[in-house]
Amino acid sequence: MKIVLITGGSRSGKSAYALKLAQQRAGKKAFVATAEALDDEMRCRIDAHKRQRDSAWETFEEPLAVSETITGLAGKYDVILVDCLTLWLSNLLMKEPEKAERQCGDFISTLNQMKTAQPPETSLYLVTNEVGMSIVPENRLARLFRDAAGTLNQQAAALSDEVYLVVSGLPLKLK
Repeated sequence: MKIVLITGGSRSGKSAYALKLAQQRAGKKAFVATAEALDDEMRCRIDAHKRQRDSAWETFEEPLAVSETITGLAGKYDVILVDCLTLWLSNLLMKEPEKAERQCGDFISTLNQMKTAQPPETSLYLVTNEVGMSIVPENRLARLFRDAAGTLNQQAAALSDEVYLVVSGLPLKLK
């Protein structure tokens, strides 16, 4: 399995770039959305993201069980795009904080297993936010999130075949 990680700041263009890369691949496509429409603004954001995808994409909305979802999709789809890991981490910290660290570790283990077990034709695209380029957050939960996201991103990048940083809509290949 080929793993591609796309990272960048908020509104950097990372999701659009991930979609562009993934759409270049032929075959059956699955989009794993981790966002939840908890308010009107988030519903609008989700709708905008949906409009960016054409009918070739089948969408799976999963705010918590991302490892299980991609494991179930692997082998059935040629392309899987997860958008995004940091929103998934936020969901975990808000709903199941005592399980978040273990679930991140399970996710990395799942990636490692999938990398060696799945056919090489399968491609997994992971979108994540780079949150470590700012000030140290004032509150404990924000620091916990920043630290966990940094660890998750480092581990995912280490397993990835390609890693891109997107800044102001411009991708820079890091790996």
